[in-house]
Amino acid sequence: MLAVVLDVALIAVFVLIGRRSHDEDSALIGFLTTLWPFLAGAAIGWVASLAWRAPLRLAPTGVVVWAAAVVGGMLLRILSGQGVQWSFVIVTAVVLGVFLVGWRAIALLVRRLRRR
Repeated sequence: MLAVVLDVALIAVFVLIGRRSHDEDSALIGFLTTLWPFLAGAAIGWVASLAWRAPLRLAPTGVVVWAAAVVGGMLLRILSGQGVQWSFVIVTAVVLGVFLVGWRAIALLVRRLRRR
């Protein structure tokens, strides 16, 4: 499914940008350590929203996947001993919102324009 691939790729881009902006090492293990909580959260969102039925829908699919990636990701980071700062929560919510809801909005817009 293209939607899953896009979600995973955009979450990975978020993690790469974040790790790079904080001059964190570029080792694969560090990347995966940061990535997995957000992917797990997004996966929970996919299941909770039954996203495979309508992967392009903004609501509930996009919103639920986004919210689950943020909330689930942060909870899993806390449970796994990774740091969580309020500024990080805010940046994560904004960036993943733009990424996970944004690509769906663009896809819907393109689909509507093609129908005309």
